Amino acid sequence: MSSKYPTFGYRLPHLLSSRLFGDRQRFGLKANMEDACWKEWEKYYLDFYYENQKKSIGSVVNDAGYKVMEKVDLTGKKVLEIGPGDIRHMSFWCGMPAHYVIADINQAMLDKSASRLREQGVDYSTVLLSKQETARLPFEDSEFDVVVSFYSLEHLYPLEPYLTETSRVLRQGGVFAGGIPCEGGLAWGIGRFLTSRRWLKNNTRINPDKIICWEHPNFAEDILKSLDENFALKYLSYWPFGARVIDINLVAKFVYEKR
Repeated sequence: MSSKYPTFGYRLPHLLSSRLFGDRQRFGLKANMEDACWKEWEKYYLDFYYENQKKSIGSVVNDAGYKVMEKVDLTGKKVLEIGPGDIRHMSFWCGMPAHYVIADINQAMLDKSASRLREQGVDYSTVLLSKQETARLPFEDSEFDVVVSFYSLEHLYPLEPYLTETSRVLRQGGVFAGGIPCEGGLAWGIGRFLTSRRWLKNNTRINPDKIICWEHPNFAEDILKSLDENFALKYLSYWPFGARVIDINLVAKFVYEKR
């Protein structure tokens, strides 16, 4: 297993890996928009997000990634966040940005994010991204000092065009900061099997073996390798155990710089 970020979990025999990481051999990595499970997923997604990521252990896991914002000086910066959610990382901000742009494909999520920014007195604007299959971001070259992305890179497939676009809209020396789940790692797979997979089984008719691989097509190992290829690494850490081993951790948080 020759990799800077070796991962054992998703390399388990198919019988096990398909239960932990979706049946990628059978269903592939690209969502079938006409599939009944996908249509039901779109209906339940916000309920799932609230129940599994904003309560109990899910909240703790997410917050562990958000702490990386303490490493980024936002003072007077123009910042872009892609897929902002409810911007819970604001409590870890270092400085106040001059302007904060939030971009998402979901208007309801944008509205929630905008409300939080208003409450905190942050100057902001919103951009509703197209759901069409294009990675093109509607921004100028070198427009931003900082780009923030938490728990979204695992969703973007194929990933490379999105990273190319992120680099394009960042100024030279600009910062790309965020966090990803340790997808593909053993701890993450087992944790999901005991929590969100169980929620889907109990509350929907969705086949988790489809939705897992369609929602998280990118493994952490591959995301980190792609980030290294596109940016210069400034900071990388893992939670909860710290050691740079994807299989035993749940979150990887990073700060990269545009070369």
